[in-house]
Amino acid sequence: MSDIFSHKTSRLPEDTVFFTIFPDSSLSQNPQTTPPLPSLHLQILQYLSQYTTNYIWQHEPFTLSPSTQSPCSFCPSNHPPHLHGKLRYGDNLEDEWFTVFLLFQTSQKHPNLSIQIWDTDGEFLLIESAFHLPKWVNPETTTNRIFIRNGNLHIIPKSHFPSNPTLETSLSFLIQHENESKASDSVQSAIKTRILDYPDKAIKNMHRVRVRVPVLVAQILKHEPCLISLSVEGFYDRDIDSMKHAAKMERFLPNKSSNEMVDVMVVMSRAMYAQLMQQTFQAPKCYPMPGRHESVYTSAELGMKIACGFEMMYQIKKQESTEGKGSTWEVYKETLEKNGYFEGFIIGSKDYKRLMENAESNYRKSLLCTRESEIMSAPVRRIDDIIDNCPVLVDEFRNQEIGQSDDDTWMYNGEEELNAELVMRQKEMEDYDVKGNKKDKEDVGPSNLNDYDLGDIAKSMQEFVEKMSGFEGAEVPGNRNSDDVEFDVDRFMKEIESVMNPSNGNDDDEVSSDMDFDDNEEMSEDEEEGFMSSYSDALSQQLKTTTLDKSFIRANEEESKKEEGTSKENEEDMEEEFSPVDVDLNLVKSFLGSFSSQEGLPGPASNLLGLMGLQLPQDHKDK
Repeated sequence: MSDIFSHKTSRLPEDTVFFTIFPDSSLSQNPQTTPPLPSLHLQILQYLSQYTTNYIWQHEPFTLSPSTQSPCSFCPSNHPPHLHGKLRYGDNLEDEWFTVFLLFQTSQKHPNLSIQIWDTDGEFLLIESAFHLPKWVNPETTTNRIFIRNGNLHIIPKSHFPSNPTLETSLSFLIQHENESKASDSVQSAIKTRILDYPDKAIKNMHRVRVRVPVLVAQILKHEPCLISLSVEGFYDRDIDSMKHAAKMERFLPNKSSNEMVDVMVVMSRAMYAQLMQQTFQAPKCYPMPGRHESVYTSAELGMKIACGFEMMYQIKKQESTEGKGSTWEVYKETLEKNGYFEGFIIGSKDYKRLMENAESNYRKSLLCTRESEIMSAPVRRIDDIIDNCPVLVDEFRNQEIGQSDDDTWMYNGEEELNAELVMRQKEMEDYDVKGNKKDKEDVGPSNLNDYDLGDIAKSMQEFVEKMSGFEGAEVPGNRNSDDVEFDVDRFMKEIESVMNPSNGNDDDEVSSDMDFDDNEEMSEDEEEGFMSSYSDALSQQLKTTTLDKSFIRANEEESKKEEGTSKENEEDMEEEFSPVDVDLNLVKSFLGSFSSQEGLPGPASNLLGLMGLQLPQDHKDK
């Protein structure tokens, strides 16, 4: 059963933050020098109580448990002794960052602790400081590297451990080389700026509102204000089955009378208040409500939602605790499905039901089922205890003074806050881009093409072409001292001549091949020059009839553009006149065009130039 809930097989719940606290003494091999975890556990909770006493959590309060007493499903069993906890923050992200604040405070109070914290998305502290991290940091390289210690974020450097270290190795490194793992000041600033306003921000996140509720609900909130979170959760996550309980209101409105209604002040988080206010809900027929024209209607409507949420939450948890089916049962069933327990039977079939009954029977016999039932039934037992054992005095609630509700314009006028956050993020991105561009300029060298010798491109390409390739293919020259290609010009010209001017009157089998050349036959320099001139003229005439000819830059093109006063006849003559193509200039132009089209991204031009040891500056089009 314990293997089923191991870290590898369990599914992490969404919108949940996890944390583990490792004391330095947990690595000690001598048990006598290790203080008991329960003692450390109580010290931390007592210290943090000054921040958490009056805070209303969205779903569940901040808790810690010693691993020796309560194993966790999200930690491997071979972890050193530690404290751990998890907290579902749901729609209230402030709960997650308030937890970060509490853990940073804990690390300052106890410098000999190493703390890990992550959520369903992973190392969210690194996400917050993403623009300031070293380039090697990514989700694959941060396993067992990110810790909170002595009030700072620590990143185990890759220079010491190229591959991801084990947890014990990282903890030992933190103890012995704490200064070497401390993250940069910019990373520290990004995270501490996020939690700078706590705990004051936590208090500001609370909203006080006046509501009209049944007296039993008022009694519950008087003794356990934190249970408002379960009420809001029950209302917000309601379904058809739970709404059937709200229609009866058996537990919290037994007499269905308006005499049971009282006005009280309720404290909840802003997220809870928004969840209640932004949903339309029709009051049950048995629930007494004032007329819409009455001034108390708004507070009565909000109180009705709270009361119905309590009823739905209470009845559902009571049912679940009886069956013992909660989150652990869902994980248990999911694991059985993945392991092929149901043998491919269709849901609802006779064989499927038989296997499901066996699975439920085995689950109910397990200790996990017992513990799950106790957890789910805890709020039910507490509510029963308050209602059954604490006297309910309606007059006591009606005679008390109630202040005014807090202003809720923050729920409708959040545009300024959102814009401020967007501006801050935009500035952060711009600073990151400026820093990156500056670094790129330092790496590249020249900042513009005027400072760059474009002749290097043509020279390097010429060396590449003239380089003798091996059996593995073409090799890019690593330096400029490459050997010339062994090329027999005379033999090459004889080959060309044999193709262009075959002997007249000879049969095909008499045409000279490359094996029949007489080495003593040589062309004169005049003949060779004449042949090349004729060959070039013929090629040029063919190109003039195509658009390809216009794509080349010729040697005298720039000079001809500068000449003035040239007659139309001379221009026509110049068009007819053959102008040789500037090979080097066209090569550089093609390279620059290809490099510019890459827009800073990897591509063939930058890759080829990089292999030749050349780097062009980035094309800043905005300048």
